[in-house]
Amino acid sequence: MTYAEFFSEIKGKFMEADVSDVTEHLAYQFNIIGDAEGIFYVEVKEGQLSVEPYEYFDRDAIFIGNAETFMKIAEGKLDPVLAVTLQKLKFEGNVDKALRLKELIDSKRK
Repeated sequence: MTYAEFFSEIKGKFMEADVSDVTEHLAYQFNIIGDAEGIFYVEVKEGQLSVEPYEYFDRDAIFIGNAETFMKIAEGKLDPVLAVTLQKLKFEGNVDKALRLKELIDSKRK
């Protein structure tokens, strides 16, 4: 899978999140290693969700892992905290805001 194919698919997964009740600013950068290597970010600002294929310098947290791990997290098949515990995912940044990633994943619009 190429980065462009991966990003297109994962963007669709993240855009399903309902962020209407998120009042704080959240910004996550995802660094993909291995197949489909690249960078993208997810940002919630003023109740709006953005997912873009760029580096984000004003981020709250960086997650580093492979494409398969990120896809499982975005699909809700892998808890991000468990992924860090199992060392499938590395994390840097604000722990409190990083923990909100699971809330975004779990808030998928029905």
